[in-house]
Amino acid sequence: MSEQQLPDLELWPIGNCQVSGLIDRTGALVWGCVPRVDGDPTFSALLNDDQRDAGIWRFELEGQISARQEYIRNTPNLVTTLEARDGSAVEVLDFCPRFERSGRMYRPVAYVRIVRPIAGNPRIKVVLAPTKNYGAGLAETTSGTNHIRYLAGNHTLRLSTDAPIGYIMEGRTFRVEEDTHFFLGPDEPFVGNLRERVRSMEQGTRKYWQTWVRGLHIPLEWQEEVIRCAISLKLCQHEETGAIVAALTTSIPEAAHSERNWDYRYCWIRDSYYTIQALNRLGALDVMEKYLAYLRNIVDGAKGGQIQPLYSVMGESELDETTASYLAGYRGMGPVRRGNAAYKQVQYDCYGQIVLPSVQAFFDRRLLRPATEHDFENLEQVGKMAWAMHDQPDAGLWEFRTRQEVHTYSAVMCWAACDRLANVAEHIGKADRAKVWRERADAIRAKIEEEAWVENGSDMGGHYGASFESDYLDASLLQMIELRFLSPDNERFQQTFAAVEKHLRRGDHMLRYAAEDDFGAPETAFNVCTFWLIEALHLAGRDEEARALFSTMLSHTTQSGLLSEDLDYETGELWGNFPQTYSLVGVINCAGLLSKPWSEVR
Repeated sequence: MSEQQLPDLELWPIGNCQVSGLIDRTGALVWGCVPRVDGDPTFSALLNDDQRDAGIWRFELEGQISARQEYIRNTPNLVTTLEARDGSAVEVLDFCPRFERSGRMYRPVAYVRIVRPIAGNPRIKVVLAPTKNYGAGLAETTSGTNHIRYLAGNHTLRLSTDAPIGYIMEGRTFRVEEDTHFFLGPDEPFVGNLRERVRSMEQGTRKYWQTWVRGLHIPLEWQEEVIRCAISLKLCQHEETGAIVAALTTSIPEAAHSERNWDYRYCWIRDSYYTIQALNRLGALDVMEKYLAYLRNIVDGAKGGQIQPLYSVMGESELDETTASYLAGYRGMGPVRRGNAAYKQVQYDCYGQIVLPSVQAFFDRRLLRPATEHDFENLEQVGKMAWAMHDQPDAGLWEFRTRQEVHTYSAVMCWAACDRLANVAEHIGKADRAKVWRERADAIRAKIEEEAWVENGSDMGGHYGASFESDYLDASLLQMIELRFLSPDNERFQQTFAAVEKHLRRGDHMLRYAAEDDFGAPETAFNVCTFWLIEALHLAGRDEEARALFSTMLSHTTQSGLLSEDLDYETGELWGNFPQTYSLVGVINCAGLLSKPWSEVR
């Protein structure tokens, strides 16, 4: 396989909040799990190195010389145009159905593709080769007159199509003379006229997404970028439960050959907090309401208010980490992990990240389900854990696997939990509880100021340390403003910002920390930290610099307008799982901060 053919992160997400897929630059479906985001990767070619004929669905145009792609405006419905040497061409329209039907949302475990001839006499071959059991083998097939069944382990998919079944089964090339429809979905007979129903599904899906986007409150500048990130964040929600996954993939390494390969197809309480915060700023209350329902179920199941860092989209707590030995990994850089051992860790910032989004439900009169006194009592159980653990060692937000300290970010999040509970108590007329939570918040603040501050000497000032025990720096310290622990003009924050920028900034990018961790020194910049830097620059009055850095970050997005978790600050190459919710949140937040106001054009 040539260098140009190596898998990369030029990927285009499609989905319907039940299943999702990633289409590569050739128009091939190379990643997709069923029956949901954390399921078996039926399409696994992205993580199978150069074995590109397994776990893939592609259309090969005879004599193909080029491919170009674009989303249908304000939707995740993708159009790929394939062109051949003789001038013949086809369009491939990809989507996962999502629209209201019979009073509820229709979002089947299904991928739909329409191949449309647009020039000349195009001839195509359909390569559809789902895998089973994490790449252990190809799905067995059976067929009928107008369908093929793929027995993919515990899940069977049925392809209903008006293309010649024999040609597909035998891998033959055939001429496309009219629109050809492919519905790969549940193992049940396709009811109705395939052509009419598939076209109707696409129109319904298009209308759903364009209507959803129409309700967003977006900034004047960078509208396209914000809309694309918002749609992609919504695709990361498993609507059935409301959970939001950190990314749609597993095991894309954070840097080449680093073995920093993690499964991100789970709901991190922290990542979800940031996602909800960003979408809420855009007015996407539907995502927030569903997520709050997920959180209530998590809190109900928590023993004594004890929360772990992540859960499955179904709220499952045990996510045992294993490796998929049959998959070679992204560009052969294994291991491919299934599950995530971080669920066993203690990360005390999660208490604040449950309380903070939940608080809005006590104040926001738009919600279909406002918060109740019973909800407050449940949140107090979470707050009690924040109070008990604010000065105890944990693995921290970067999930260190071999050491524990009292991390400043975790302590500040525990302060935020108590501070916001005091606000809620005052709002609902519980003065006695407000007094308790305010006193606890004040006590945590005093502890942080005493234990986290590092003096560098009388002539050099000082800075907050990443933990109570160490003086090393961590980009999460910049979040002290966002959490309202400090104001931008606070002298201690300004000194900390200067120290963080000096030690962690690498040109136009930002490390999360520079100290060695379980795998050595970090080799790539962490994209959300660069966005935190941009926010801090704006708040420090360095707007011109902030806008320049934001423009640079946008120049690193994929053709689909998205970002992964990490970026090689020397080559500009993207690494890490994709699309990374953290990174998309950064785009949305910075665009909102830096944009000119709508009043300039109204």
